[in-house]
Amino acid sequence: MTKYVIIGNSTAAAGCIEGIRSVDEKGEITVISGENHFVYSRPLISYYLEEKTDLQRMKYRPDDFYEKNNCKVLYGVMATKIDKENKKVYLDNGEEISFDKLMIATGSSPFVPPFKGLDTVENKFSFMTIDDALAIEKKINKDSKVLIVGAGLIGLKCAEGLLEKVKKITVCDLADRVLSSIFDNECAKIMQAHLEEKGIEFLLGDSAEEFLGNTAKMMSGKTVEYDVLILAVGVRANILMAKEIDIKTNRGILVDTKMQTSAKNIYAAGDCTEYLDYSSNTQKVMAILPNAYLQGLNAGKNMAGEQSDFDNAIPMNSIGFFGLHAMSAGSYYDEKDGGKCYIEKGEKHIKKLFVKDGVLTGFIIIGDVSKAGIYTNLIRNKTQLSEIDFEMIKESPTLFAFSKENRGKMLGGVV
Repeated sequence: MTKYVIIGNSTAAAGCIEGIRSVDEKGEITVISGENHFVYSRPLISYYLEEKTDLQRMKYRPDDFYEKNNCKVLYGVMATKIDKENKKVYLDNGEEISFDKLMIATGSSPFVPPFKGLDTVENKFSFMTIDDALAIEKKINKDSKVLIVGAGLIGLKCAEGLLEKVKKITVCDLADRVLSSIFDNECAKIMQAHLEEKGIEFLLGDSAEEFLGNTAKMMSGKTVEYDVLILAVGVRANILMAKEIDIKTNRGILVDTKMQTSAKNIYAAGDCTEYLDYSSNTQKVMAILPNAYLQGLNAGKNMAGEQSDFDNAIPMNSIGFFGLHAMSAGSYYDEKDGGKCYIEKGEKHIKKLFVKDGVLTGFIIIGDVSKAGIYTNLIRNKTQLSEIDFEMIKESPTLFAFSKENRGKMLGGVV
């Protein structure tokens, strides 16, 4: 009987369990969960603060998920060391677990710059886990002033979750625009204006230089008073355990299309990994929930002996703030890189399609994202735009722009 061990208990781990069980119904699966929570959907923590969901509905799988899949879960325990030669994982409670196949799904951790005076701040938090949300919830009230350092996805989702529960929210970032890793300047301005309409204040191109208790001195010389500080500057992949046993790493743990690391019988998936971005043909850390699940699923299948590849991963983001939805995917090229961009825009909507070498490489949409999956499909398949009615697709994504044969392939049957 094969012994499978999974370090981590988030989306990639759930995918790995399902991948293993699709091939091997009898192997022994042990999950090492640093958190004391059932696997849950991390993107929902802001909705928990808004009271749009609760801990039960945040669960990523049904209550009987582990039982049905015959898994042993060790809650509140951290893996501290991997012994790849003797195939053991050491835990912080002094125990050790042996394995035949190991999956590393250690995720990422908040990156906190060495801010001067940060130790003088009493109420400071990250915003990556349900425990973070529960801790923040205890410290806020209707009179609270919140300073969020970081105008990326984590910081802005936190702002959305808190807005109706506090008096004031200020968001600062060294970047000159919100969501700088997702949007270009034009798209970022539309989203920033929408957030400002709702009451969120921004200090962009500016960040905290020093903290003095409940006051932040900014690089610009301004000061910001706050009761609660949220640090959402960024994240870093948790790769230390892999590096310690000489598994190849860069910004993340390097994996191939089977999620195999450079060490035999050791796989990795999720936010801790670095892998091929099919849209740009470059290695990247792509901390994205759908990719994490598919990585985990494929890792599980390969661990159990089936040959399975995840070879068309692309960056993707599907987000929304106060009813305004946005989606992006792939890679963006401008004219200096040999690319072209199709733009359609209005007051509160914009669509940008990026084309290079005759294929769609990426897109950004703010507004109606209901059929954006067709654009994602074009990117994943590197469909030659000469084979479809791209003029129709530019205006409105529809399957009728494809040939009958291609529609059949996309829908998994004959149209």
